[in-house]
Parts: sequence; C-alpha cells; structure tokens
Amino acid sequence: METAVGGGRAVPRYVQIAEEIVQQIRAGVLKPGDLVPSESELVERYGVSGGTIRKAMVEVRASGLVDTRHGKGSIVKDRPPVRLRSSDRFRASHRRGGKAAYLAESAQSGATAKVSVLYIGPMEAPEGIAERLDVPAGAQVLARRRLYFRNGVPVETATSYLPWDVVKDIPQLFSENPGPGGIYARLEDDGHVFTEFVETLTARPAAKAEASELALSPGAPVIHLLRNAITEAGRVVEVCDTLMAADQFVFEYRIPAAD
Repeated sequence: METAVGGGRAVPRYVQIAEEIVQQIRAGVLKPGDLVPSESELVERYGVSGGTIRKAMVEVRASGLVDTRHGKGSIVKDRPPVRLRSSDRFRASHRRGGKAAYLAESAQSGATAKVSVLYIGPMEAPEGIAERLDVPAGAQVLARRRLYFRNGVPVETATSYLPWDVVKDIPQLFSENPGPGGIYARLEDDGHVFTEFVETLTARPAAKAEASELALSPGAPVIHLLRNAITEAGRVVEVCDTLMAADQFVFEYRIPAAD
C-alpha cells in the first residue's frame, strides 16, 4: 500500500491525497462548479496508481463537497451552509411575526427558501413515532411531509406527525399553507402553548433514495434529526422526523452554565 509518514505514523497515500483535494476546495482553489482533475491527471500529478486515486476520490465524495455525474466527473458543489441557532429558530416572536422556523433561519443567513409539500394526510404512526407521541403503534396521526430548498437546492426533508385528536379540529393543518408562522402558530392558536423543543441528532451515510432526493452523492453524510414539540401541559403534540444534507447545516447551541 502506498503510504506517507506524518506525525510519527504511516498515513495511507490515498488519505493524504483526499485531504489535499478537500483543502483545495475549502480554500477556494477549486471553486463551485469546477471539475476536480480527472483520474489520469491526478495519477500524473501524484505519481500513484489509478487504484489509489479512486480510493482518494471515495474519501472526497464522502466529504459532501462534490457531486459525481456520469460522464462528467466530480464537480465542486455550490452549497454554502445554513447556520442553525437552536436557541433562536423556535422563538415565539418568529411565529408572531409570521415566520416558520425554516424561513426564519434562511432569512437570517441571507438565503432564498422554498418549501415543497409532498404529502398531507392520515397515516398509521410508525412505532418509534407513536412512542414519542404517547399513542398506540399504528394509531392514526396526521403526517405532513415536505422537501425544503435553499437557493434552489434541496437541503432537507421533514415529516411532521401530529396526534389525530389534536389536529382534527384545526383545518389549517390539513392545508399546504397552514398560514403565517406555520403549524406551530396554528397549534398555539388552538391553545397548545409550547414550553420546549427536544431534539435528537445522529449522523450517518445517506441511503440511495435519500441521496437522490437531496441531490447528494451516494453515501454522502446526512444528519437525522428527531424533534419533540412539548406544550405547557407536558404533551408532545408534534414529532418532526428530518433528514438534512450535512454540508448544508452548522448547528450552534447556547448552553447555560448556571442553574
């Protein structure tokens, strides 16, 4: 195996090459829309085998910084990240101002946001979702599935699950556009006042269908986020199951240091 020595340890040559290409992208040497040099060009540049270059490009694609297109090669993405401020994006003031969380956070970053509604209607609650909602597995819930775009690029999918007894008398929640402030504003209008939102995040490679939906390279990293929306009564009135392109988001949390 071709290796290089760094920091007192043997580093596989393909890893070193991948890191150099990634740094060129992040430093702007390779700009959005540029083609990454071809395999033959990289073989000549680095003096290694084609197999080493192919392994390096697997690492580069895993960074989420390039798209690989059949017949064209690897192209540097134009996907600047959104900065998510968890302490800000669900503030009641945004809802009172008529902005749902995604629109509020996109506006803060200067991006153009679009939401495409894929499905709204009844669904049997998946087991994990039912447990979070404290309803029996398979109980009827309202599902709202959306695809979110930033500057014309798909960046996340999200499905909200809401208990049927909560939503059945709120007709706006069955509409593509639930009105200013989004579904949380409509729930609060109906007396379900929120006290907190609890999120669980995990990172993993995208499945084939997920990568296709979010215009990612196969196996690109994604963030899986599950959020419980909890009311003053202590009830979870929505669970949001979200899949996010990892290269599009930066999470910033404010953690109190005192009791």
